[in-house]
Amino acid sequence: MSQIRAFLAVDLDDDLKPKVNRVMKEFKQIDTRINYVDLLNLHFTLKFFGEIDTAGLNLLEQKIAKVVSEFEPFDIKIKGCGAFPNNNHIKVIWVGIENDEILKRLHDELDKEFVELGFDKDKKFSTHLTIGRMKSAKNKAKVKSAIEEFSDVDIGEMKVSKITLKKSTLTPSGPIYEDIKEFEL
Repeated sequence: MSQIRAFLAVDLDDDLKPKVNRVMKEFKQIDTRINYVDLLNLHFTLKFFGEIDTAGLNLLEQKIAKVVSEFEPFDIKIKGCGAFPNNNHIKVIWVGIENDEILKRLHDELDKEFVELGFDKDKKFSTHLTIGRMKSAKNKAKVKSAIEEFSDVDIGEMKVSKITLKKSTLTPSGPIYEDIKEFEL
């Protein structure tokens, strides 16, 4: 049996990537070690599965299709910038969603189905778009200041009309994502 590293995501619309890139460029001007997410890989994670057995993909896809069939396409407003776990201890820099109720409901319904398959229930789900991971505390005050400057940044709106099951292959130059299957809402 073979295994793959997999996750379920909503891809960021291509027309919003330049706006996110402008925010990333501001952080890149700060002399610090941040590993940035490739623009092609920008997404909102609905569920990270980790290593899964490919033999179970069919059942997983059936569960996803079942939940997705109960949802209509919906709009999200991408706005704001922050850090995990918080602005004083920066590990992940993210862009957020202002009206995420439907996306959270979609996540919760999917998570219920995944628990039935033996996956752990997500402890705390936060709708966000990771733009970078901070690797050192160098110039942390400047990074914190930039996060606060962009705390209300308006990236724009997009329609969520599909979610994608993706394979993630880790490489020294960063992860490579491949779409396994798309599910239309």
